[in-house]
Amino acid sequence: QVQLVESGGGLVQAGGSLRLSCVASGSIFSQSTMAWYRQAPGKQRELVAAITSGRTANYADSVKGRFAISRDNAKSTVYLQMNSLKSEDTGVYYCRLVEPYNYWGQGTQVTVSS
Repeated sequence: QVQLVESGGGLVQAGGSLRLSCVASGSIFSQSTMAWYRQAPGKQRELVAAITSGRTANYADSVKGRFAISRDNAKSTVYLQMNSLKSEDTGVYYCRLVEPYNYWGQGTQVTVSS
């Protein structure tokens, strides 16, 4: 069983920055692909960024050049640095352990005011 706990969300003005963190329990973190998803009100959950165990990162087109995903295996933590935030980035951000298993965190709210 793996637990994922997100933190770092909040209210920020457009153009500002936030860093989200997700701490994973268990011993498989270093071998896992991790990802951040978000869900805006009334919309489907969407992939924001993912990082493999080999640190290969992929991003949604809407966040390329603004967001950066990283990981610290010693701390079993994955981060999402979000810069130049826009109102359309508002939503609940979820951490996911994608493989070799499938776990989700509870989410953290990010609100960007224009």
